[in-house]
Amino acid sequence: MRWKRTIQLLDVHAEGEIGRVAIGGVPKIPGETIAAQLHWLNTDPKGDELRRFLCLEPRGAPIGSVNLLLPARHPEADAAFIILQPDQAHASSGSNSICVTTALLESGIVEMQEPETTVTLETAAGLVKATATCRDGRCEKVRLTMVPSFVHELDVAIDTPHWGRIKADLCYGGIFYALVDVDQIGLKIEKANASGLVQAGMILKELINRDIKVVHPEIPAISGVAYVMFRDTEADGTVRTCTTMWPGRADRSPCGTGNSANLATLHARGKAKVGDVFTSKSIIGSQFEVGLQAVTEVAGRPAVIPTITGRGFTFGLTQVALDPFDPHPLGFALTDVWGPSAGDI
Repeated sequence: MRWKRTIQLLDVHAEGEIGRVAIGGVPKIPGETIAAQLHWLNTDPKGDELRRFLCLEPRGAPIGSVNLLLPARHPEADAAFIILQPDQAHASSGSNSICVTTALLESGIVEMQEPETTVTLETAAGLVKATATCRDGRCEKVRLTMVPSFVHELDVAIDTPHWGRIKADLCYGGIFYALVDVDQIGLKIEKANASGLVQAGMILKELINRDIKVVHPEIPAISGVAYVMFRDTEADGTVRTCTTMWPGRADRSPCGTGNSANLATLHARGKAKVGDVFTSKSIIGSQFEVGLQAVTEVAGRPAVIPTITGRGFTFGLTQVALDPFDPHPLGFALTDVWGPSAGDI
């Protein structure tokens, strides 16, 4: 076989959300920093080509992410990574950080120490400290100390053609989120409502990004609302979440960066303090433990340091290849599986 390109992927999921990890064959990504590499992936045709190759059909699928393992630039980091998804490259993700940590330890790229191994991950959003509980050669769970999360603006009014005026909190948890109380769209966060939730999320994301510009005050490469996360609070205080992602799907995990952003709103409203820990539950019922470790500032804004704890599971090993005669080197997406916006690809 005379393949033009091969990339080896370790298949991992974190509480149901797939985060494949590219452990071999990753090409050199230009840029002096991870943020600069993120920018290149999102703006250069060659970067776009790599993302499409890995994330679109026939080699990819609408669900999940591909994490590019990169050489660390920060002296304290053990490894760096950038998240590729069908829409673009992203700066940070809690579930993908758990997947990457699990992959690094269970593959032996980073030596596993029992009963606990600390791995420092470098992302475009900053350093994420992963503390893994390990036993019998397995990574049992991972506790992430996330990057500082902050509120951009609370209770932003959005006029919609479907639900009238609704309110959203625009917040940063490693990427920017619009956080919306789900009762405003007349739905509950249940598996049966996944289609309706993601359709609403895609509509709201487009409306928000059309009218409101958000840019990280210290990392210009991180801009725009990446996801709309619907939320609800159960009687016992559990936060139920559904993060909606292009091209129209629900995050299977409770969402680490989304819960980090939501924690910033709880702190801003006086509903969470340092030391508090709560459970977040996804649309499929999987759980993260969310904690408020400390408070800090980002460019003069109040911010919080969240912790996210969850489990990663390996489920396969894949080698993705490109036949030099393949007529679809850039991949494709159809509206039957990928949703209406796939027609724009």
